[in-house]
Amino acid sequence: MTKKRMLSYIDRPSPVHSLTGASKLIIFLLWSILVMVSFKTPMLICIMFFGIVFFIISKIRLRDISFILIMMSVFMVFNLTAIYLFAPENGVAIYKTRNVIWEGYGRFTLTWEQLFYELNIFIKYMAIIPPAILLIVTTHPSEFAASLNRIGVPYTASYSVSLTLRYIPDVQRDFETIYQAQQARGLELSGKAPWFMRIKRIVPLLLPLIFLSLSRIDIISRAMELRGFGKNKKRTWYSAKPFKKADFISLVISFIFFTAGIYYTFHDGSRFYNPWAG
Repeated sequence: MTKKRMLSYIDRPSPVHSLTGASKLIIFLLWSILVMVSFKTPMLICIMFFGIVFFIISKIRLRDISFILIMMSVFMVFNLTAIYLFAPENGVAIYKTRNVIWEGYGRFTLTWEQLFYELNIFIKYMAIIPPAILLIVTTHPSEFAASLNRIGVPYTASYSVSLTLRYIPDVQRDFETIYQAQQARGLELSGKAPWFMRIKRIVPLLLPLIFLSLSRIDIISRAMELRGFGKNKKRTWYSAKPFKKADFISLVISFIFFTAGIYYTFHDGSRFYNPWAG
């Protein structure tokens, strides 16, 4: 079974890695808010472009995160399909025009407005996924927890997030061990077996994985309890990084870009870019 990375820290000598977790988290929050509230297509394309550029600068390779990209792609296709199935005329309601491509059956028609609306949703995904992945894979879990605590999140919750990020590779490693053990016992799980049969045989592997996870959680929780975790209101962080010049410059540029983006989104009274407007 080929090993594929999930959402775990990947150390690279890049400008993105050199930023503190707190500054990356603040930038990501501003980035996310702007992407969520705006439907201005030119700006979304610009944000998507910068996200891809930052991804390239980080030196993270696509094969490092291939599994999560596949999962994101499946979810994105499912969501776009669900939007059309539940609201095939949503684009018409938003843009106040109706240009039919295909009449379809019943309420299921296909219009240029609906396609344009779903294109914007697709661009939103492409604009938010790269920075979301970068935030996790370029920030050490301990530093990420310190960053959450620095912006006001209680340290108990911050540490829980850190443990979750640390635990993802462990779960993957346990699954691979169970997977290979079952293959050694003669259970065919490789590409030679039909895909439906592989799925059917993989499902029972989840039970020992769950028990292993519960056992590890119990061990960690007992160890933390014995050490008095959560007794004090504050704590120090060994992995916390001080802000540097690059962090301040990045934050200033981000706030300027965020302010300009909010103004561009609402200056004409609508957060939607309408190519059919007169």
